[in-house]
Amino acid sequence: MKRKNTLFVDADACPVKEEILAIARSYDFEPVFVASYASYSADREGKWVFVDQRKEAADLYIVNHTHPCDIVVTQDIGLAGLLTNRHVSVLTIRGQIVSEQNVDMLLSRRYQAYRALNAGERIKGPKPFTRQHRKNFSDALINLLCRFDH
Repeated sequence: MKRKNTLFVDADACPVKEEILAIARSYDFEPVFVASYASYSADREGKWVFVDQRKEAADLYIVNHTHPCDIVVTQDIGLAGLLTNRHVSVLTIRGQIVSEQNVDMLLSRRYQAYRALNAGERIKGPKPFTRQHRKNFSDALINLLCRFDH
């Protein structure tokens, strides 16, 4: 029997959970939301996996449970870097596909920002999350799920 592809969500700070649930259901995907116990709530929808509160516990769970052709939604470019070379599709909450072709550039940007911050420079954070970002994410997730035949 063929393994069904899984949609994992790095869920602790994910602002598009509702969009993920609605879109995934219409494509017969059951998303797996991975979060720390600190984010536990009895009022939740979908399948949830809770991990301890160590800094990288959710990332480690995702890395250890993904297979080629799975999908991961995350804001963590470091996690994305670990997954793209394993043929896992990675999507950011703003709708950007992270691939083997662009992950090195994204990791380099992150590194440069950390260096500047450590040198005492003031750096800009991300722009506020908008309705347009939600739309970009939803469109990108739909396009990604359309590629999978299960």
